Amino acid sequence: MNSSSESEEEGNQLSEVPILTQPIKKEVTAEKIDTILAEISAAVTNEKKPAVRFKGQINGINLEAPPDKFEIAKLKKIKETNANWISVIPYAISYDYKGKVNFDMQRQWWGEKSEGIIETIKMAKNLNLHVMIKPQVWVVRQGWTGDFELEGEEFEIWKAAYRKYILNYAQIANNHGAEMLCIGTEYRKMVKKHPEFWRTLIKDIRKIYAGKLTYAANWDNYENIQFWDELDYIGIDAYFPLSDEKTPNIATLKKNWQTKLSAIDSIQKKWNKPILFTEYGYQSIDHTSAGHWKLEADSLQQNFQAQSNAYEAIFQTFWDRECFAGGFIWKWHIQNWHDHDTSKRFTPQKKPVLEVIKKRYAQ
Repeated sequence: MNSSSESEEEGNQLSEVPILTQPIKKEVTAEKIDTILAEISAAVTNEKKPAVRFKGQINGINLEAPPDKFEIAKLKKIKETNANWISVIPYAISYDYKGKVNFDMQRQWWGEKSEGIIETIKMAKNLNLHVMIKPQVWVVRQGWTGDFELEGEEFEIWKAAYRKYILNYAQIANNHGAEMLCIGTEYRKMVKKHPEFWRTLIKDIRKIYAGKLTYAANWDNYENIQFWDELDYIGIDAYFPLSDEKTPNIATLKKNWQTKLSAIDSIQKKWNKPILFTEYGYQSIDHTSAGHWKLEADSLQQNFQAQSNAYEAIFQTFWDRECFAGGFIWKWHIQNWHDHDTSKRFTPQKKPVLEVIKKRYAQ
């Protein structure tokens, strides 16, 4: 998810994380990397469990990781939307041009850490909600993982650190019955330049986790992924720009979806895998279908109709297609952090679009 408004919110959330000032040692030998990987493998000792089966379309919602523990009643609100899946997002933090991947830090929000992910999965299971774990990395001083890249020794450090991060959540998915694991989110440059790393990572995950796997490619990068054959779904964060109009009608949006649909169909046929929108959604502002990275939400007028039209168009274009598995709305606030005004944000909560979602998710 690369958004000016949403990224600012997440940036505020992570602003208290201390900047690492200790230099990483440069003597990174092959033997040291092998030792790190051996330690990671040794830590993964739990028995691989059979995959948890599910059927039907994935009508999902991405949860914003809450800062504190919450009661199951908060999660019941999602059941009321007729959603049958949630996505939980354990954040990690990297630093620009550094290989370390920091997660489960003491000062992180509860819902971003392993303990919060585990408890949220347990509550979801009590409500008969399926779960995808979707690890996501925030890059300090840079923001979006799509621009993150490393070479040489720092890349070797990153490979070991990222593997440890993902295998931690693969083990949690295995132990607690999460039906799906997303192996990464919007690493535009790193997936294009290093496909063999991702292939090896997928093989390592499958040794300990039998559930479904996907990767969340940004809308402008899914065609460049060369390891879709190793995954169960072609995952797309579907923020395709469709119209610069303030409030385009549904017919216009459906028409403008057709060229995107054709390209998506081509990739689906090439790899013979179902399409999954790992993220999709629209802010409740003017021009919401233009591409959120182009917009400054605070300077635009609230526009519930534009948001509703955009949802209806994406539902009518994709949800009845045989090769389409479903998607996860971006995003739902379990707790409103510092009482932020969400009236223009992506969340459908307390907005007219929620009725559009309920109707579609009930079908």
